[in-house]
Formats: sequence, C-alpha cells, structure tokens
Amino acid sequence: MHKTLLATAVACGLSIGLPFDLAAQAAPSPQDEAQVQTLLAQLQALKASYAQQVRQLRELDMQVQALQAKLAGKAAPAALPAPGGTPPPAQLAQAATPPPDEGTRAGSAAEAEAAHQEAPTRSLKDALQQEHALFDRKFTLENSVSYARYDRSQITLNGFLALDAIFLGNIAIEDVKSDSLTYNLAARYGVSPRLTLNLDVPYLYRKTVYQKGGAGGSAAAIAEEDTTGAGLGDIGLSANYKLFDETGSRPDTVLTVGLTAPTGQSPYGIDWKVLQRGDDQYISFAVPEKQPTGNGVWQANLGLSAVKTMDPAIVFANLGYIYSRPRDFGDINTDPETRNPGSVKLGNTYYFGAGVAFAFNERTSLSLSFADKLSAKASLRYKGSPWSKVIGSDAHAATFNMGVTHALSQHTTLVTLLGIGLTPDAPDFSLSFKVPYMF
Repeated sequence: MHKTLLATAVACGLSIGLPFDLAAQAAPSPQDEAQVQTLLAQLQALKASYAQQVRQLRELDMQVQALQAKLAGKAAPAALPAPGGTPPPAQLAQAATPPPDEGTRAGSAAEAEAAHQEAPTRSLKDALQQEHALFDRKFTLENSVSYARYDRSQITLNGFLALDAIFLGNIAIEDVKSDSLTYNLAARYGVSPRLTLNLDVPYLYRKTVYQKGGAGGSAAAIAEEDTTGAGLGDIGLSANYKLFDETGSRPDTVLTVGLTAPTGQSPYGIDWKVLQRGDDQYISFAVPEKQPTGNGVWQANLGLSAVKTMDPAIVFANLGYIYSRPRDFGDINTDPETRNPGSVKLGNTYYFGAGVAFAFNERTSLSLSFADKLSAKASLRYKGSPWSKVIGSDAHAATFNMGVTHALSQHTTLVTLLGIGLTPDAPDFSLSFKVPYMF
C-alpha cells in the first residue's frame, strides 16, 4: 500500500515537472544570445575578408594576363599554371562557395576588357610592322616583290619665243613609260626590347620606253626606243630605338636612323644612244643605253614614327629627313659626245605620312595611309666651276596606300599593298607582296 502511494506520487511529480524543465531548456539565456551575436559578427568579418582576398586574386590574375599578352603578342592568353600543380588564382576564386557581389564581377570584366585593348592583335602588329618597328619579335626574315608603273609626258621646245607669244622652231612631244620590278630581302633583328637592326638588299629590273613626236621634222611621225637595266640596288642599313612606351595620353614613339650605300648602278656616266639629229647636227632624240638601279650617292635617314591605340583601331604617323652626300663622278654630262667630270648633289628630301589600321579578326587587318615626299632641286658642279641647280629636278611625290595583312600560320604572314599616285612625280600605281617569316 505504501509502495503504491509512493510510486503514484513520484509519477505525478515527474509528469507535473517535465513541462517546466523543457520550457526552461527552450528559453535562451542572455549569455547565449550574446555569444550568438559574437559568432555572427566574427563570421561576417571573415566573409568580408575572404571577399577582399578573392578580389585581390582576380585583380592579380588580370594583371598577369595583360603582361602575358604583351609578351606573347596575344589578346588574352591563359594564365600560366602555378608551381606544384596549384590551380591559378582565377580557378581558386571560382571554387569559393560564397561568390563576391555583382559589383566585383563587373569590375573584373572591365579590367579584362582593358587588358584586351592594351595588347594589339596579331593582325594589327603585322600591319604596323610595315610602318612602325616592333620589338617583341626576335628575328624576322622578309621576302617582297614590288611592281611600279610610271608614265609621264613632257613637251620639248627647240627654238625661241618672238614677242613673248610666237614660237619659232620645232616642237616635240616626249612620252616616257617606265616599269620596274623589285625583289627585296629584308632581315630584322631585335637586339633588345628597345632596339632593332634592319638590313634591306634590293634587286631591280627596269624597262623604260621613250616616245618622241615630230620625228624627222614631221608632226605625224613618232620615234620610239626602249632600254632595260637589272642588277643590285642600293643596300640600306637602319636601326630603330623605342623612345617612349604607349600610355593613356602618349603614343608609342620610335626613332629611326638609317644609311643607304650606293651599291646599285649609278645614273651618272652611262653611255647614251643618239637616235635623231637635226639638219644642224643638233641631237634631238637620245636615250641611255641602260637603266640605272640606284641613286649613285650615299644617303642618311633620320625619322620618327608614332602609334596610338584608339579602340577599335590603331593610328600611326611618321616624318623624317633624308640627306644626300655630294659625290664625284667621271662624267655627269648627258651629251653623248661630251665627257665632263664633276660632282653631283641630290636635293635633300622631307617625308611624312599618317594612317589607320583596323583588325577584322585575329588574323586579318586593313590599313589605309597617306605618304608624301618633298625633294629639293639637285645641283651639279663641273670640274673647276661653281655649283648650279638643275631646273626641274625637284619633286613632290604623294601616294595613297591601302594594305591587307593575313596571318598564314603562326610564323608567316602575307602582306599586300596597293599604292596610287596623287601627283605627277609619284608612280601611277604600285603593287607589293610581302611575306615576313618570324623565327
């Protein structure tokens, strides 16, 4: 009886006290709430620190990609693997569970696009190599073939003017048509990231046709004669030095210094063929027996070129000065029957040009440019006489050029260039094909 009452009392006590214990355990104490808040604050601080580290990793990864693009000549190369098989920083950032916010993603994309714009594509570099030196190519061997057409008419007057209006004498119309084919072997060697050396060895073939109206005193008669010439041209040696790297406000600037040796056939001292004589034995039509392949004098060149990236194009410009050194020759007279030694001083030349290049894709680009040359009058000095300028020897040759480059392989490029003459002293047109091979 007593045992039964005791068990009943204990059971009632447990049944009555159980809810109170559970309620007491369910209600949080102030100490627990304070501890939770502390842990949450620490977690938020760790998350913020982790996001900052992820941002820094991505920024560092973009910088590495931009530097690799400049060195390798590619727009966006893949990041190099870290030592010991560790994934690159970009992969570490992508593996993180809590991704950074959208603002961080947008900043990284903008930086990647900026890095892409700073590194010109392969096609643009191939186009610029024709106008501006490149320093990220160790050695380049270039074969090129160029054709130029030149046609010029002039009127020769053999007589004098009476009363400044009436011409007494013979009038002859001369037409000179010239075709030239040039093969050029060029070698370009990068000595350092700021210095390159260039060697150009040309071989020329020229054919010139001379036509003269009024042959034999008849206005309807036309005399014609052609001459040819082939051989080594004037060899050129030059050096390019980078003065300034391109920045946001400054173009990439290169200084060029060159020297041209008179290794080709000189135009002075060539024998002439007499084709027509007048009644007074005056030579009315004579042509050279062969065509020259060089200028005959030493020349020095000093130039400056600049390139600026303006997405989606690249703008380039150049200007320079060519100095011709006077030289003595055994015969400088064009009279076939007279031999007269003397000196020749070609007029110095100023040149300038500008253009723009567009990249269609990684392998193909288009360039448009304008080039102009202004040459002063040449001077002759016969032995024992003072210098005298040659009338009509000054020249103004302006051309408009359009070129297309296409990368045939990783090391070979095809460059085509069409030039259209804008002034009488420039060739009517010229067409060039170049194949640079990069080692």
